[in-house]
Amino acid sequence: MANKRTTGTITPMPVEIDIERVAHLARIALTDEEMAAYSDQLVHILEHAERVQALPTDGVEPTSHPLPMVNAFRPDEVTVSLDRDDALAGAPDTEDGYFRVPKILDES
Repeated sequence: MANKRTTGTITPMPVEIDIERVAHLARIALTDEEMAAYSDQLVHILEHAERVQALPTDGVEPTSHPLPMVNAFRPDEVTVSLDRDDALAGAPDTEDGYFRVPKILDES
């Protein structure tokens, strides 16, 4: 986040987000240059969020959506599905016509 000075400018506060760890968890390989660039971008995003948070909102009714929402149902129509071979074409690993994924749960 950022601090407001009396002059109205915003100075960045240290951001303690381990971009390398986040990239690892997202399984994204980033170079050192990319991590530095994303770190700079994150500072700008957090500064903007700070400015938005500082706006005077007294008397403004909270909304979850600007337009009145109504149920937007569409008719349930049968359409042609994606061919299995086409669906599996981009998969990194398949077996017997199915996606093959790493085991994530322990059966014990």
